[in-house]
Amino acid sequence: MGGHPIIRTQDLTKRYGGHEAVRSLNLEVYEGEIFGFLGPNGAGKTTTLLMLLGLTVPTTGTVEVCGFDPVREARDVKQVVGYLPENVGFYGDLDAVQSLAYIAALNGKPHADATRTIPGLLEQVGLADAARKKVGFFSRGMRQRLGIAEVLLKEPKVLLLDEPTLGLDPDGAARLIGLIESLNRDRNMTVLLSSHNLQQVQRISHRVGIMIEGGMVAEGPIDTLAEQTFGLGGSRYSLEEIYLEYFQEG
Repeated sequence: MGGHPIIRTQDLTKRYGGHEAVRSLNLEVYEGEIFGFLGPNGAGKTTTLLMLLGLTVPTTGTVEVCGFDPVREARDVKQVVGYLPENVGFYGDLDAVQSLAYIAALNGKPHADATRTIPGLLEQVGLADAARKKVGFFSRGMRQRLGIAEVLLKEPKVLLLDEPTLGLDPDGAARLIGLIESLNRDRNMTVLLSSHNLQQVQRISHRVGIMIEGGMVAEGPIDTLAEQTFGLGGSRYSLEEIYLEYFQEG
């Protein structure tokens, strides 16, 4: 990836009392790439995402997203960034169309624009046939895809995904990963994907970063990391093998 980074952090640190959740993080994510964000539970991935969104304030260091400072310009960041948390919340008594219309109204999108946009979004995420089904009867995979449709309402430049396939069956996970790939390919959407599913990350990511105990211990294309970790013939190694090597060292 070339050009200027669309996400950049410099010495980004977050402390909670004596605990350093994120430590001196220097991260660059470039426009149009899928960046796989890896690490065990408690590594600092979710805390980093919250700082990128302006939902928690760094202790020290700086962060920039699409040219905005999330601390001082959180509203601007939220207009250009879509965020899908690990657990997406919807009102179960609303159907898919009503849910998206409600979100559109909360975001100040004109009703006429939302009415035109929503059917296409549901088609794109594979929920056209469930448009009038109550969300309370949706499977987890359907809720995740509806969550993607929700963040696409504001036509974001960047998509932040926190464990989007957690708890999904193989078919549901494959459909969601395929959707993420298509958004990146067809819309040149920048995606930061935090996940424990290393096979999925390896399949779609241009680069990956591995966090251990709040610090970034490795970053780059998978083949490059393999060569750095194991020497010649790096392409023979899987992301799982690379990750386990860094995890054991950490």
